[in-house]
Amino acid sequence: MAIDQFFVAGINYKKTDAHIRGQFAVGPDQYATLLQKASLYGLQEVFVLSTCNRTEIYGLADNAALLIELLCSVTTGSAAVFTEGCYIRQGHDAINHIFAVGAGLDSQILGDYEIVGQMKQAVKFAKERNCIGAFMERLFNTVLQASKTIKNETALSGGTISVSFAAIQFLKSRLIDHSSQQILLLGTGKIGRNTCKNLIDYLGIKDIVLINRTPEKAVELANEMGLKAAPYESLEQQVQDASVIIVATNASSPVITRQQLINSTPKILIDLSIPNNIEPAAGTLAHITLANVDDLSKINDETLLKRKAEVPKALTIIETHKAEFEEWLSLRSHVPVLKAVKQKLQDMYSCEIFRSAHQQLSSTPINKAAIQKVVNNVALKMRHQHQPGCHYIEAINDFMTSSTIR
Repeated sequence: MAIDQFFVAGINYKKTDAHIRGQFAVGPDQYATLLQKASLYGLQEVFVLSTCNRTEIYGLADNAALLIELLCSVTTGSAAVFTEGCYIRQGHDAINHIFAVGAGLDSQILGDYEIVGQMKQAVKFAKERNCIGAFMERLFNTVLQASKTIKNETALSGGTISVSFAAIQFLKSRLIDHSSQQILLLGTGKIGRNTCKNLIDYLGIKDIVLINRTPEKAVELANEMGLKAAPYESLEQQVQDASVIIVATNASSPVITRQQLINSTPKILIDLSIPNNIEPAAGTLAHITLANVDDLSKINDETLLKRKAEVPKALTIIETHKAEFEEWLSLRSHVPVLKAVKQKLQDMYSCEIFRSAHQQLSSTPINKAAIQKVVNNVALKMRHQHQPGCHYIEAINDFMTSSTIR
């Protein structure tokens, strides 16, 4: 396989806003459909990474257009819109990109280590559906190793900084009296849970009402943290009662609209969802303050500055792991030659003319150890000199003159 067949096509926070990214968000059902259709596009190895900050499709293909067409066949956004705001990487550039993403160097919040877990799930999902082959598996495992080394040997992910923590900083800058606030938290998944914990730990707020479409999850978290849970059916009333509303759901359309807030009291709304689960038009109301993930990502602090200082260390680690992968890829490209050498030597060993020229072989079985020794020697030389034809001839000569067959 030529490395130039490896592509990534994606959109992220750098060139597209949350509304556009929402058009290309890929949920589990869409992902399953995409992988089922991959073979129709001539694609055997492919996976999709879809988060609040990016949607990227990685694959081995003749061109990136095939990947884009496949992705957009399952999204609400069109290929034309995607192409207008996307980036395309190929070959070594694509490899550089996946390492940067895995390390958190390309995240909206520098050093965001959650991306690794999201990548693991994306690749696992694709592998279970036979869309991950030797190239992708080896590449992704090497990316994981690099990411783990960066996590352990640098402070790139040090300190507390995430979208959920940025939400807390946003509230701190806008609330005078934290203790008097009534918080409505809609969505109790991973982001919702982290946000809830941060509200308690950093702002000391306990007047929090939790709502989730699966009520048992809201009740479980409420009991764990000593909070209140309310049924989803009471959402309308809870919206009116709350002074701060945080939404961390994954609905396909807004669950809180401008219309619901026209006659409400002043409120702060934070939308941690992609696509937007709070109607953006709500932010046009004079008494409403609305922030989404893009707004929160602009919050900078001392932790972020410390992380930036760790970037050179992370890049050095990535270079080491990239070299390991590229060496593996180079050796893999030699496999056909090595197989041919091995087969030729076996054929020679079995040839009556060759055996008669070496009388001691007439009654002995094929010397597999001798053959493998020569093949290993060829492999070693090919790592340093890309001259497969020369090494092929040399291997035959080595075997014919080898003392192991005398």
